[in-house]
Amino acid sequence: MSNLYLEHYLKVFRSQLSISSVSDQDAYRAGLQPVSQWKAYGLNGYPGFIFIPNPFLPGCQRHWVKQCLKLYPQKPNVCNLDLHMAPEKTIDLWGQSMEQLRRKGSSKWEPRSLLEKLRWVTLGYHYNWDTKKYSANHHTAFPSDLAFLSEQVAAACGFRGFQAQAGILNYYHFDSSLGIHVDESELDHSRPLLSFSFGQSSIFLLGGLKREEAPTAMFMHSGDIMVMSGFSRLLYHAVPRVLPNPEGTALPSCLDQALSSDLPVGSVIERSSDEDWQVCAKYLQSSRINMTIRQVLAEGQKFPEESGTNGKGQAASEDSHHQENSRAKRHKPNPDS
Repeated sequence: MSNLYLEHYLKVFRSQLSISSVSDQDAYRAGLQPVSQWKAYGLNGYPGFIFIPNPFLPGCQRHWVKQCLKLYPQKPNVCNLDLHMAPEKTIDLWGQSMEQLRRKGSSKWEPRSLLEKLRWVTLGYHYNWDTKKYSANHHTAFPSDLAFLSEQVAAACGFRGFQAQAGILNYYHFDSSLGIHVDESELDHSRPLLSFSFGQSSIFLLGGLKREEAPTAMFMHSGDIMVMSGFSRLLYHAVPRVLPNPEGTALPSCLDQALSSDLPVGSVIERSSDEDWQVCAKYLQSSRINMTIRQVLAEGQKFPEESGTNGKGQAASEDSHHQENSRAKRHKPNPDS
């Protein structure tokens, strides 16, 4: 519980997980410890909220960081840079940024690489920032490795059959924040919202069904997972601050751990090259990555027919969900936890 800080710590209790729903082999394949070894916590007054401090096996967080920086921003997925750059300029953000990141010093006045200008990426059903809706005709294949990870976590929390249909990846820096909002655009609210954090730490505020209700504050550290389901699925929440990890080192120690040399058969985890991890590590020294995964439609459910829309509109601002303290802007809330 050392990495779960709450204003009212007496609210915390141990949550029961569905250990039999995920085999140890499937957990290993997703880069996770056996579910029997996880610790999970709930909060009195927030039924359906589950906090799982880093359940990842040593070295496995690196895979998800690399995917979020190198693979998932690639086309046909959508990112904020698409809004004001020609398509050919956003094809390979990684390739255009890696050398600049490797050479990056500590001065905040250095120009940011394209990867450092990344704010969000959408996967699967692509969220429309203007209409705040998903649609059938703006969809690309959801990454199979991330779907597998999400299915195991959901099953462990009692949601067998969860389908990872949409993802929003958020990229934060020390001057980033996320305003209070609620995730209600998915058509099926009976399925949970899964949130995965990597890199630097943050403060997470969990509020109520109304915007004005006082929130409960907690830390999120690298590897931590949060699940919002049931009553808690439609609660307001926010990320007001991104903070250096509490160990006082450039990266949290869990990201320095080496991957096992013996990956199980069928593992979705890929070993990162030293060169790739050098780029990722430099990026994470001042950044946090958050993956939120959702099931948009219930089994057999379809999108309602809409006239006059093509579902492909995007936000009018590249920072439609972030507020950066260096810019006095107000931004739209977005689906993220």
